[in-house]
Amino acid sequence: MKIRNKQYVYAAIAVLAVLIVCILLIPTEKEGKSSSSIRGINAVITNEMSDTESLTKMEREVKTFMQRWQIRGMELCVMRNDSLLYAKGFGWADKENDEPMRPGTIMRVASVSKLITAAGIMKLVEDGKLRLDDKVFGPAGILNDTEFTESITDKGYFDITVEQLLRHESGLTIRRGDPMFRSRDWMNIYHLKKAPDQETLTSIALKKRLGYTPGKSHEYSNFGYLLLSMIIERKTGQDYEKWMQKNVLEPAGCEDFHLAYNTYEERYPGESRYHMQDNDPPVPKYDNSPDSVVRCYGGNDIRMLKGAGAWVCSGPELARFIAAIDGRKGVPDILSIKSVRAMTTYTEDHKYGLGWNSVHPVKGWIRTGSLSGTSAYVGYFPDGECWILLSNTHAWKGPRFSRTVHNFIADCRNRYSGKMPKQDLFSIT
Repeated sequence: MKIRNKQYVYAAIAVLAVLIVCILLIPTEKEGKSSSSIRGINAVITNEMSDTESLTKMEREVKTFMQRWQIRGMELCVMRNDSLLYAKGFGWADKENDEPMRPGTIMRVASVSKLITAAGIMKLVEDGKLRLDDKVFGPAGILNDTEFTESITDKGYFDITVEQLLRHESGLTIRRGDPMFRSRDWMNIYHLKKAPDQETLTSIALKKRLGYTPGKSHEYSNFGYLLLSMIIERKTGQDYEKWMQKNVLEPAGCEDFHLAYNTYEERYPGESRYHMQDNDPPVPKYDNSPDSVVRCYGGNDIRMLKGAGAWVCSGPELARFIAAIDGRKGVPDILSIKSVRAMTTYTEDHKYGLGWNSVHPVKGWIRTGSLSGTSAYVGYFPDGECWILLSNTHAWKGPRFSRTVHNFIADCRNRYSGKMPKQDLFSIT
């Protein structure tokens, strides 16, 4: 009996020990972000894979460009006909922690996020869950919540369609400030105890009159793409990020796309540190707390931008995504050729493409992004070549920096396109 009892005791101790270990290994919400591993091509791609003497001069020019604009870290990728020829990181991803920039380092891509959201919308259209001419607001609209409808005083809101949001032709305006970057204002004006969530922010923004009749003009709107993110959630019944990852990004071969968090401590594995220019002063935190912060880490609620500007990814995986929505053979497309043409067909009736900044049969397709601490550029040219540049430093020209990057890329493409390595880095996974 004594031996048998000891066996029971030992067995119970063993079971208890296993339970304790399992509990200790369960991540908290914060630990879950930092303990997940780098995935896909980002885990294996290296700078050395793109080493070639033929591009030594170009790489010196890249470093000179970075010095001129005081950029700490940058990625440059070149894809042709759905093959990734070149991908390198320059400078530092996080110098304080001795982490050089790698081609697989992920960074905020700001308004390039809008192209990702547009692809999600087109996927829903293909699945028959949405039409581009569907109304957004009103009793028959997609976002027909009572709180939204009751906030509207300008009846023009009831005429806004999904396509008008995609093309920045909805009547939404930023003439009194961009509602996506006014969290502290809304807290003070409406006596909110915490930063507004997307429903509260939407109810507030809808109180403002439209700047023009929907469909009759155009004005760039981040808020419009938050609404598109909410439309995706409404039509799928799922969280925007999770649905996009499972139904758009993973089918495109992109495993390491995420919505950004606001602080350095919440960064993802393999995510870069972001920088302002040295003379940029601390700013109040977006949630009205007494803290002063570096602008790119809490000056604005980046995560709230969602499909308007919150995605983080690497240059190579961004190239992979572009390859999956370009209508070319090679990387299988996640959208039909009809949808690709709808997103990229040039017409004088519209300034913006569906998700793209501009689409032109000669100049190509351009998508740019700029936020405090980062900038992004995608140039897809008629010959099937795509150049991508991501940086982790706020440029002192702000959004106008995109034109400087475009000119730099055009010059490099003109002189070095023919010297790219003959390889496809997508094949390594």
